[in-house]
Amino acid sequence: MTSPETHTPFVAIACGGTGGHLFPGLAIAEQLKRRHCDVALLISPKDIDRQAVKTARDVEIFTLPAVGLQNRNYLSFAGSFLKSLFAARKIFRRRKPDAVLAMGGFTSAPPVWVGKDFGAKTFLHESNTIPGRANRLLSRFVNEAFVGFPEAAARLKARKVTTTGTPVRPQFQWGEAPDEPAREDARPTQIKKFRIALGLDPIAPTILVVGGSQGASGLNEMILSALPYFAERGRLAREFVPGGEPAGEPPALQFLHLTGANDFEKVKAAYAARGIKAVVKPFLAEMDLALGAATVAVSRAGASSLAELAAMRLPSLLIPFPAAADNHQFFNARAFETTGAARLLEQKNSSPEKVAELLRELIEDSPAREKIQTALAQWHAPKAAEQIAGIILETVGEPVLQSSKFQAPSSRETSSSNNQTTLRAGVFGAWFLMFLWGLDVGAWSFFCQ
Repeated sequence: MTSPETHTPFVAIACGGTGGHLFPGLAIAEQLKRRHCDVALLISPKDIDRQAVKTARDVEIFTLPAVGLQNRNYLSFAGSFLKSLFAARKIFRRRKPDAVLAMGGFTSAPPVWVGKDFGAKTFLHESNTIPGRANRLLSRFVNEAFVGFPEAAARLKARKVTTTGTPVRPQFQWGEAPDEPAREDARPTQIKKFRIALGLDPIAPTILVVGGSQGASGLNEMILSALPYFAERGRLAREFVPGGEPAGEPPALQFLHLTGANDFEKVKAAYAARGIKAVVKPFLAEMDLALGAATVAVSRAGASSLAELAAMRLPSLLIPFPAAADNHQFFNARAFETTGAARLLEQKNSSPEKVAELLRELIEDSPAREKIQTALAQWHAPKAAEQIAGIILETVGEPVLQSSKFQAPSSRETSSSNNQTTLRAGVFGAWFLMFLWGLDVGAWSFFCQ
């Protein structure tokens, strides 16, 4: 008697919308692939998603039309949400998932609900201290939730919550290769390599300015306003790099500024007008190079960005996005500041002089940078992606017996799946939309306490 062919589990990861959702999802996908799983990434139509997934290998990529609920855009949200429900159903009809993992954002809600309808185990990951609206709602339905900050656990209604930290891709660590441990003596040489690769002076102190995967106009304006203070100062003391150039006149400060698409030309022209060395890019996929090249960073405080800063031990000045939902970036940044892992400056309290002063302090004070680097170690969770992948596979259990490739269902399966999924997705979608319609956006924080 011939035994039926087995296949590795199939896991769908809904991770579109922003880099903060997508990049941790990519890290988990990589761990699942290492364990011989089949993986599909469900992303949004945004250009940032399409650019980022180009680095993903041996995974299926699907686009869902979901858009976030903002500015009371109820009609467009309702239409895209229902389209995403049926798009997810179509994807899962081709092959039933063993597990569905939501990384946050409204792109992740339809796949979780449809996945449950197909019998999949469901999970979510919340990176921030204050969980997002989609995750707060989804947490009631999933088998298990994973969180990056311990304080997020109490705000989720999941039956089980595990603190894992926020996954980062394996290239975000010091070492000659992703699987090698960090080596302090390798840093000076690697820093120079990273800078040369990006077109920077290999020994000049470098400030990285990054506003997240889509840029940040407020952050860009803040840095441009501070440029006169750097130009007046002239040359700064060279950062200490063991084995570097002999003592002499220090090189000028330089910037690596990732602007987002809208501000690229304006920011590039501003540096040129001041005669300040800068490499300006609208977007950079190789963020590990950028973090590795920098002396300090000026950054928003999205959880994924913070996890990457911690992994690379990069001191930073955190300026939270003031309009972030529930002000979650401020609470993320405050957690880092409280433990000595970063400097925090709220945008409303900032001035060009204050920004320049804090950055000069971080650049010129080597002991202060070293203290921050030591404190950052506690926020790095190098096994987060591995831990999440392991829990998912343990929950799924033994692989199911069917083909390892996507396949069309039988006519009987199709009919049954169509009827059940359409009914349940419709009922859930109608309930969900009516619920949202009756809520003011600000009422979410009260609802989820």
